[in-house]
Amino acid sequence: MNRRSFLTAAAGLAAVAFNPDVLYAASAGIGDWTLGVADIEADIAPQTMRLVEGRAPAGLAGRLYRNGPAKFHRPGGSVSHWFDGDGMVRRYRIKDGEATLSARFVDTAKRRADSAADAVVTAGFGTAGSKRAAIGGADDVNAANISVMMAGGELWALWEAGSPIAMDPDTLQTRGPKTLRPDLKGMPFLAHPRVDPDGTVWNLGVAGRKAVVWRLGADGALQAADVIDLPRASYLHDFTATARHLVLVLQPWIHDRLVTPIVDGYSWRPETGTQILVIDKADLSRRRVFETDAFFFFHMGDAWEEADGTIRFDICTSPDPKFAVEGARAMVEGRKPVVTASPDLRLISLHPDGRTRVERAGLSAEFPKADPRFAGLARTRTASLGYGRGANPFHQTVDVRDWKRDRVDSFDFGPRQMLEEMVFVPRPGGSAEFDGWLVGTGINLDARATELHVFDARRVAAGPLCSWRADVALPISLHGVFTGL
Repeated sequence: MNRRSFLTAAAGLAAVAFNPDVLYAASAGIGDWTLGVADIEADIAPQTMRLVEGRAPAGLAGRLYRNGPAKFHRPGGSVSHWFDGDGMVRRYRIKDGEATLSARFVDTAKRRADSAADAVVTAGFGTAGSKRAAIGGADDVNAANISVMMAGGELWALWEAGSPIAMDPDTLQTRGPKTLRPDLKGMPFLAHPRVDPDGTVWNLGVAGRKAVVWRLGADGALQAADVIDLPRASYLHDFTATARHLVLVLQPWIHDRLVTPIVDGYSWRPETGTQILVIDKADLSRRRVFETDAFFFFHMGDAWEEADGTIRFDICTSPDPKFAVEGARAMVEGRKPVVTASPDLRLISLHPDGRTRVERAGLSAEFPKADPRFAGLARTRTASLGYGRGANPFHQTVDVRDWKRDRVDSFDFGPRQMLEEMVFVPRPGGSAEFDGWLVGTGINLDARATELHVFDARRVAAGPLCSWRADVALPISLHGVFTGL
């Protein structure tokens, strides 16, 4: 494996001239949804959240960690894409019916360089950066701002094109980039690992038409890292897995130019359709490619395999990458939201005879989540967030799609709430699918505060069982994980 060329392709690190910054627009005349992309200037010390609705269910205890961009603007130049803000990890602790919140920026090389310059000089997904940035490898541009995972007693902050960044799960102090093997230092590690019921972790690191397939033990120790060839250089933010296979959806948004910002190196080629690559976990050389119509996506649900070999998975799709290219730029610049088609939830079936069947759920949806105890196994439910009324570009409904009964259980918070991804937490002693709670966060625009909500996962339409409110509004985060105490 040529690590040097792999890393170069992964990060797109060529230094380029600095593009003039587009100043952040005041929210007047646009809407107070811009609170979702407002800056946080410092870490948030532990604080007790106030219970504002209901009562915490008996048995619910643990820690919800969430990650997302939280610093976008600097006097000498700002990011020009939502995905490029400095990562901030939030820690919500629930115990004995009470909730606390703390938050801390991930201490990355990128954040240190931009802070020293008092300007965003580091290139990113949609930010060009400056020649002043000293870039020696992928982790020099690592924003550590997408997701988190627990591994071997550590909390890892995840990006896409660089290493996991290890943090202390209690204090949120940054320990530094995680090197899984000396010769693999700085290799890309996606923000959406898949975890088997036995705790085995699968992940990818993508660079053009090459990918690293990572396999880790439940303790975070490296078991294998193999480089495979891909049929095309698709943008790959997420993948899924059954008990026996990895499933990679290769959309027709193709990386064909090594430039910065990275997003400018992609071309939308719908005429080529979408390819779905299925790889045998036990033998990565055994693979099969399925074909379907063109679509764009960020996120997939868990996959499973039927007795006859049919593979099924759910996915949230859009007709094109307009939000990734234009919408996320307009948001962080405080401009009116770019009109894009809402993602819709689909169930895709890959049949042994080579047929691909796509079922539409009739539901606008993002951030699909399932019961993690059924990862890779047959299941019937998918939780997601939906769009409702109002002018803000964030979510306001919590939905659970029951594929078997062909129905949706839904709760609409209304346009004055901006929701973040819900995660499933099993009820102690329960074993049935979705026997537990959906736990998630959001911003209450009227209170100008972050809130933490708990739903009965099987009775979402009844509304939150309880809600807590913080004394601060944290910008909208992307992904999280719930762990025990």
